[in-house]
Amino acid sequence: MRIMVIGGGGREHTIVWALNKSDKVSKIFCAPGNAGIAELAECAPIPVNRFDELIQFACDNEIDLVVVGPDDPLADGIVDAFEARNIPIYGPRKNAAEIEGSKIFMKDLLKKYNIPTAKYETFTDYETALSYLRQQEIPIVVKADGLAAGKGVTVAFSMEEAEEALQGMMVGKVFGESGGRVVIEEFLEGQEMSILAFVDGETVRAMVPAQDHKQVFDNDKGPNTGGMGTYSPLPHIDPALVEDAIENIIKPTARAMVSEGRPFRGVLFAGLMITKAGVKTIEFNARMGDPETQVVLPRLNTDLLDIILASMNGRLDQLQIEWSDEAAVCVIAASEGYPASYPKGRVITGLDAARAQGALVFHAGTALVDGNIVTNGGRVLGIVGRGRDIAEARAKAYEAVSAIHFDGMHSRTDIAAKALR
Repeated sequence: MRIMVIGGGGREHTIVWALNKSDKVSKIFCAPGNAGIAELAECAPIPVNRFDELIQFACDNEIDLVVVGPDDPLADGIVDAFEARNIPIYGPRKNAAEIEGSKIFMKDLLKKYNIPTAKYETFTDYETALSYLRQQEIPIVVKADGLAAGKGVTVAFSMEEAEEALQGMMVGKVFGESGGRVVIEEFLEGQEMSILAFVDGETVRAMVPAQDHKQVFDNDKGPNTGGMGTYSPLPHIDPALVEDAIENIIKPTARAMVSEGRPFRGVLFAGLMITKAGVKTIEFNARMGDPETQVVLPRLNTDLLDIILASMNGRLDQLQIEWSDEAAVCVIAASEGYPASYPKGRVITGLDAARAQGALVFHAGTALVDGNIVTNGGRVLGIVGRGRDIAEARAKAYEAVSAIHFDGMHSRTDIAAKALR
């Protein structure tokens, strides 16, 4: 089969890497791709939001299947556009992708179907929102309704910080129209957990759980990012809690989407918090997580293409999906200044040395310039170590990180440390 992957980050590099292992794949294309993806696939410099150009490329290159990585094109209806041209594409349609595209839609859905989540209120008027906010306890969470590259959430530990976030979203428009509507919700205390699931209507096949590290600095300090590192499995979390989340959050949500006339087909990502009152939903995403994918797919023993095809052909419920007992730890190498403004074009060295140590190096924000691989984003690389347990995988990941260099490179030093305590 000739496959086209849409996207150009670390998640898409991992998807391309996983698909490349299938003996059913004859060639992979990626749009737009990056310097690392170019080693496995033919990259086409087409932005993910130019549907007409992507469709034309798929037709010209006789693509058999399109796999969508990022959230933006899903929310904008890329699946509907390709289906209208009878081109097979894996991912949720626009009305199902709204579970990520609108936090208000997601929260209202969970409330309607009694699916555990934080208490919340939604606002379209700044003064009303501000008045409500000033009556709440701190810490408090302020969220822009729409997509904001994973950065539209502020966990405020002072009223000043909360008011500043609200003003920035609704008045300053720091996230554009995404901040025109906001959710103000209670702060949930506990451990976060991510569970991705292959979903086809009411059929749910959960993947192995992972844990992300959102804040930019060690000990969960600093502003939220798209994710500074992940690990899987979660030896310090009771498997019964994982099962509880699957049975009482993910499966009911899939059924709710069917009931709402928005059946979900693709990867549904549940961001969860394990609280003293049980597992609750923080968010849903309509695609694979980044950087969760970088530790989950390396543990997948079943052919990823077989899973996608089974889902698209209505046979997901008949497929047995197998996972490795191996542990995986991903450490993000980020540009100086991320998640605020950051430089680009800095030469990266040590990639071959890291791979020689057995690490997987997934490119998130890179480009090839004058024969050199250079930085081209905030999150630059995802360096993955694998081992018999978290301790071994973590040691291998950080050993590989130490082999890589670019000016201003920043990584957290405590990824997966929780799992060792």
